[in-house]
Amino acid sequence: MYKEKCRFFLNILMLLSFMFVACGGDDSDDNGGNGGGSGSATITVSQKDLSVPAIGGNYTINVTQTGREWNATPSTDWIKVTVSGSTSQTGTIAVVVSANNGGERTGTITVKSGTTREIITVTQGVALHVSKTDVYSNSKGEEQTVEIYSGSDWTATANDAWITTEKIGNTLIINTAANDATMKRTGSVDVTTDTEKVTITVTQESAEDREMNIPDGYRLVWHDEFSEGNQLNSKDWEWENQNSGWVNHELENYRPGTQTIDGMHTTEIIDGKLNINCFKGSDGKIYSGRVNAKNNGAGWQYGYMEARIMLPKGKGTWPAFWMMPISVDWANEGWPKCGEIDIMEEVGYHPNYVSSSLHADGHVHTNGTQVTKETYIDGAEGDFHVYAIEWSKEKIITYVDNVKLLEYASDGTIRNYPYDKAFHIILNLAWGGDWGGANGTDESVLPVTMKVDYVRVFQKK
Repeated sequence: MYKEKCRFFLNILMLLSFMFVACGGDDSDDNGGNGGGSGSATITVSQKDLSVPAIGGNYTINVTQTGREWNATPSTDWIKVTVSGSTSQTGTIAVVVSANNGGERTGTITVKSGTTREIITVTQGVALHVSKTDVYSNSKGEEQTVEIYSGSDWTATANDAWITTEKIGNTLIINTAANDATMKRTGSVDVTTDTEKVTITVTQESAEDREMNIPDGYRLVWHDEFSEGNQLNSKDWEWENQNSGWVNHELENYRPGTQTIDGMHTTEIIDGKLNINCFKGSDGKIYSGRVNAKNNGAGWQYGYMEARIMLPKGKGTWPAFWMMPISVDWANEGWPKCGEIDIMEEVGYHPNYVSSSLHADGHVHTNGTQVTKETYIDGAEGDFHVYAIEWSKEKIITYVDNVKLLEYASDGTIRNYPYDKAFHIILNLAWGGDWGGANGTDESVLPVTMKVDYVRVFQKK
């Protein structure tokens, strides 16, 4: 009797277990079918292939599906999707494709419901781009070529009458007419497709460049001939305003040329020359000028820079034409690690001996390791001479009247060649200081003037 009861209850338990399994179904996938088991959902999308222009765009794809829930996932970060109606039988995918600045590219959007997948292919065309967006021309007029890269047809339109264009295959030819004015001019050319536009800026030098000796392989990118007005152009130059002792224990007080001190100016333009004046004021202080050309804060990285300068006479003078980085992290980098390029320096107690020097972490005058070269130039004080630098990633060469003075090659280290970034130009006339006043000063020679005929910057074409 006991065994029969046990067998009866065992049969009941087996029957209940069978009913539970039969009725429970398979819930292993939350995105399963609508009563039809896993993977039985169907998906239909309104568009399986999406062709997008390089500028990108917004698109909507309609989705119909038979599952309980669905979603959509892009294969790349340049495709963004937002799903609406993911728990409904119908919904939409909002697609945002970002602009393409490179070559043609392809991505996908995977729409999933349960184990069912539908793939949407997104193809984006090549962006319109040009081999150069800035074109420079001499004043005589010249032909320049620009390569155009586009996945569709393009046209070019000159926005100024002195510019003409011609299209030959994927090459745009830009021609400039002669510019006989004493001011350089700027124009533009628009390259367009049905959906995109790129503007090429065309800058043409003034007629002044016809008198210049432009180094082979270079083009004039900036200059000041000091031919207009009686003060420096504040667009191109900035004045230092510093008291004596600011650097190198120098005795002068740097003041802007726009200030009048006892009827005098630290800088002024007279007869097409920049005069940097050093004089003693009625208050007993020495005043002088130091000016910076920074190219609108961008400076210049590499090039051929030159200035035609007449040096002053007198013990205590310390004129210089030199360069410093456009930006220095003084807290973490500082000097001399940042680098300094002295194209020309001279001190009055050692007249007519001009020098070029380089300062870096690996070579600096404070421990006698600076890279420097000196030469005697008859009439450096009292006559004009041309001081220049040819500066590249590989080396620095300085010249006096086209004769090489210093040459220094890069060893590829920041310690010895921190001259691989943008620098700006400095002109100044110091008085006294660690070098200029090493043998004392003679105030009886004051006032004195450093004259600059021009400053020019050339860079590789």
